[in-house]
Amino acid sequence: MAVYNWYPGHMAKAKRAMLEDIKLIDVIVELVDARAPFATRNPDIENLGREKERIIVLNKADLANDEVTDEWIAHFREDGLRAVSLNSKEKQGFKSVDRVIDEAASKKRERDLKRGIKNRPVRLMVAGIPNVGKSTFINSLCKKNIAKTGNKPGVTKGKQWISVKKGVDLMDTPGILWPRIDDPSSQLNLALIGSMNDEAINRDDLAGELISIMQKEAGDTLNDRYGVTASDTLEEALVKTATSLSMLRSGGEPDVLRARDHLITAFRSGELGRISLEQP
Repeated sequence: MAVYNWYPGHMAKAKRAMLEDIKLIDVIVELVDARAPFATRNPDIENLGREKERIIVLNKADLANDEVTDEWIAHFREDGLRAVSLNSKEKQGFKSVDRVIDEAASKKRERDLKRGIKNRPVRLMVAGIPNVGKSTFINSLCKKNIAKTGNKPGVTKGKQWISVKKGVDLMDTPGILWPRIDDPSSQLNLALIGSMNDEAINRDDLAGELISIMQKEAGDTLNDRYGVTASDTLEEALVKTATSLSMLRSGGEPDVLRARDHLITAFRSGELGRISLEQP
């Protein structure tokens, strides 16, 4: 399996800033990708937020297997964390998000009252690794376009304070990975879902890993759409994909590079079906 790691300088700076920002925060809302909740949880956030109220939002749930997502929610709740699933783009599940935020905020207000503190806003931090959907989530939560969005990692560059509703303020932070990802499966899953810069990834290797996963998890889809079978090699699968999509170079040769990129994009968008890469 290829090694995938990506940790640009602005992420190291963001981590240092988070060490200071976390002191101002009452509730951490951590977004993870429902397809790979383990790989997309940042241990820095895990360690820094131990004394805070915490909520796990399994975003992009529309791209993952529903049954596996439910298993993850149960897993996180067993660990004492509030957890909900969400499709940010379609705004499905935001009532559940609002409910768990209100629960966490009320606990914080109760502690304030015991200390004689009244009417101080509850301060939230939305945290998560790159391309997990934080900006889209924030815009939907605030019901207006405030945070910049994009379909590639690294769109959010600096800290922003946003008013969610009366008595609740929210801090946005840039997505950060941790400096070294030692688990090969996590490396692969982060690369597959697009949480690393594609320019830092060998896309041939990535396509090979993806086809191998699809042959095991969604072989019927590959066969129905492209004529790819469980026994096909990477080269055979790409040739069949290119041919089925009429992706041909001059001279009629199958354009395997276009086919490779098509498969990666189709997986990330959910076009190849709802596939969970990890189970709890």
